[in-house]
Amino acid sequence: MVTKPSRLRVFAASLVSAWLAASCLTTAKAETTVTAVMHAPLRALDPVISTAYIVRNYGYLVYDTLLARDSKGNVKPQMASWTVSPDGKTYTFTLRDGLAWHDGTPVTAEDCVASLGRWSKVDKLGQIMASLLTEMKPVDAKSFTMTFSVPTEIGLMALSKPSGVAPFMFPKAVAATPVSQAITSTIGSGPFRFVTAEYKPGVQASFVKNTAYVPRPEPADGLAGGKVVKIDKVVWTTMPDPMTAVNALLGGEIDMIEQVPHDLLPLVEGNPGFTTVVFRKQGSQNLARLNWTQPPFNNPKIREAALLALGQQPLLDAQVGSGSKYAETCPAVFGCGSRYASSYGADRTVKAQPAKAKALLKEAGYDGKPIVLLHATDLATLAPMGPVFAQQLRNAGFTVQMLSMDWASVVARRASKAPAAEGGWNVFSTTNVLPDVADPLGFIGVAAGGDSAWFGWPNVLEIEAARAKLARTADAAEATKIGQEIHKLVIDNVVMIPMGEFYSVTALSKKVAYQVDAEAPVFWAMSKSAGR
Repeated sequence: MVTKPSRLRVFAASLVSAWLAASCLTTAKAETTVTAVMHAPLRALDPVISTAYIVRNYGYLVYDTLLARDSKGNVKPQMASWTVSPDGKTYTFTLRDGLAWHDGTPVTAEDCVASLGRWSKVDKLGQIMASLLTEMKPVDAKSFTMTFSVPTEIGLMALSKPSGVAPFMFPKAVAATPVSQAITSTIGSGPFRFVTAEYKPGVQASFVKNTAYVPRPEPADGLAGGKVVKIDKVVWTTMPDPMTAVNALLGGEIDMIEQVPHDLLPLVEGNPGFTTVVFRKQGSQNLARLNWTQPPFNNPKIREAALLALGQQPLLDAQVGSGSKYAETCPAVFGCGSRYASSYGADRTVKAQPAKAKALLKEAGYDGKPIVLLHATDLATLAPMGPVFAQQLRNAGFTVQMLSMDWASVVARRASKAPAAEGGWNVFSTTNVLPDVADPLGFIGVAAGGDSAWFGWPNVLEIEAARAKLARTADAAEATKIGQEIHKLVIDNVVMIPMGEFYSVTALSKKVAYQVDAEAPVFWAMSKSAGR
């Protein structure tokens, strides 16, 4: 027979059990995971020797940088603050308190010196910085100095470089890895830890909150400020088919698509359960590149004819749709939002002028031989370029042979200096994110040192002299003036042809709040509410 007290004890026990179950559920709900489909799968884990943007994005979760740029492009302390000697040559960097690697060991000045040494062997801006360095050495456990041969701000520019190959910090032993070899460690000091046990190259990558991370006290602003992590886990999952990814977002299986194809935006825009965001700092610049080493573009007048033949709006319409708010013409070599932005040459670079181009071709004695145009077919933003450019060049009197291939084949062929008929090329086109074109020292598309320049190999001594002068300039106003002069030289010599800017659109579940505009996705600025 069950007594009354026994019934009470059973009832009380059931209440405790129910409370514990509810507590567990509450805890589970508090564990927030943001699942995202990124623009590309993650297959490599060394953000120094890879220029892939997805590896850069990985780097910003796992690692940290000494300096960072805010939303206005100002250089700010991140891991370190700095002072400058009266002569402007020696910079002393001091690490802030609380910095530790994911294995619990402290970040030291020796780690930073070793990391900058490895990075500067790979990155173009880092190489320019290294060429002006006379000494870089630790002072004590928390500070180091960089001494330059001339007064310069190149160190601040380089250490705050936001994209391409960003100067992430690594433990000294990891930074000792030769640049010919990829690192195998994933130990950083950043706001997230990489979950190696869940990593499936090309399929899935997972990151968990670094609970030991000590953020800066300032609010997040661009890549600067405090990296206050508000979610517990980030999962990158791969969905090669964009429609599958959109359906997964609509069905609540994922929380974010980094870049929604513009033709699929109507499925998300206006839907009350989702938001779309444009991060303008992650926009892209189109560009066309001519091969200076082979006829006919070894002739300056024929290069000018190609410049006049191409117009930006038809390409932008083909990429993102006619009249789209996600694209705009822009004559600026360094991007319309750059401190070096200039409208010089807009009358030649924005609208196609086939009649003027034809006249120049006739004057230059163009013989009508076909020019080989490389056309990448497998990337959505590049695929429209070939047909648009081919038609515009034909309208101006060029004979065009468009060779269609995948992007990997374009990358291989553009490295050839052979005649076009023997496996070489005359024209190729691509895109770069705006942070990678924003300054004359970091943008590889304006280097003009002949064989040492980017594909196309332009040779303009005045440009290289101006870039060297810029690297040695500490005055901001003078630097802007030099940068705009480089823009003029690039246009007049047709080193590259700017072809407008477009912006990718990020789609998010309403559960996810994320508004910080930076040069890379900043998952530490996200929060996620409960529920679907």
